Amino acid sequence: MTREQTKVIRIGDRLIGGGNPILIQSMTNTRTEDVEATVAQIKRLTEAGCEIIRCTVPTLEAAQAIKEIKKQITIPLVADIHFDYKMAIAAMENGADKIRINPGNIGGKDKVAAVVRVAKERNIPIRVGVNSGSLEKELVEKYHGVTAEGIVESALDKVHMIEDLDYQNLVISIKSSDVLMCVKAHEILAAQTDYPLHVGITESGTIISGNIKSSIGLALILHQGIGDTIRVSLTGDPVEEIKSAKLILRTLGLRKGGIEVVSCPTCGRTKIDLIGLANQVETLVAGYPLNIKVAVMGCAVNGPGEAREADIGIAGGIGEGLLIKKGEIIKKVPESELLSVLKEELDHWPG
Repeated sequence: MTREQTKVIRIGDRLIGGGNPILIQSMTNTRTEDVEATVAQIKRLTEAGCEIIRCTVPTLEAAQAIKEIKKQITIPLVADIHFDYKMAIAAMENGADKIRINPGNIGGKDKVAAVVRVAKERNIPIRVGVNSGSLEKELVEKYHGVTAEGIVESALDKVHMIEDLDYQNLVISIKSSDVLMCVKAHEILAAQTDYPLHVGITESGTIISGNIKSSIGLALILHQGIGDTIRVSLTGDPVEEIKSAKLILRTLGLRKGGIEVVSCPTCGRTKIDLIGLANQVETLVAGYPLNIKVAVMGCAVNGPGEAREADIGIAGGIGEGLLIKKGEIIKKVPESELLSVLKEELDHWPG
């Protein structure tokens, strides 16, 4: 099923599936029991553009902390559960908007039934999550290794287990650190179910390697019309996950809004700190809800022409720079004022 055909699932006050916008998720890396630190991180993520947040719930204290965290945040909270079904129940009782479980590792069918019973009473969606690293031994043997087919079979087995308990308020997540295996698994799964899919490349790595693997994998999946919510998993500050997810969606034409920054590669003609300037511009524009393209060029000779497709741009030279609109030079300014001049233009855009 394409995302337009998947079921609509409500997570707090947000909807995924059925052609609704693809929502961006992340996960806190604080101790959930530390309410102050967790809330502070969620607020930073929300400001960056996070729309659903997931917190680990390894202890009863963490489950109880959800109640206080929920009072202080504005986006839905998903409780991430491993091994202990009691934590899933406690998280829901304390206000979690959704839970993430692997029904295969929380203690058997009776424990799954206990979790589903509470979810059904409260109409809380369950994300059924399966990773290639936790694929059951019998499926590894059946498919002669960890394969896309095995991951899909594992996920659907667990979905059927919950469906047999008369509950269909589900989201499915299948992840692998092998990009092409992950893509193939999503293609197979999308053909067999109409539940909304949470898409991501797990254990993708650091900022550089993780962004490359996530961008390739998510693009190949999302461009086929598959996927209803995404997380870019990076080893680093989770705010970086949000920045990357927003850019991936915008690049694929799946999200409008937000300024796109384009900048030229440095070369021998570059006479300014272009790398530093481009990073400053990227930070600056994050706070503007404008759907425009901003160019940052390091050469006053070729800069105007190269910035022609941008709505506005700046180009640097020796001691001076240019303000450019649609490839036309508007005025020259001292190099030290390039950033402030750009900010002034954005503050009064499109005036």
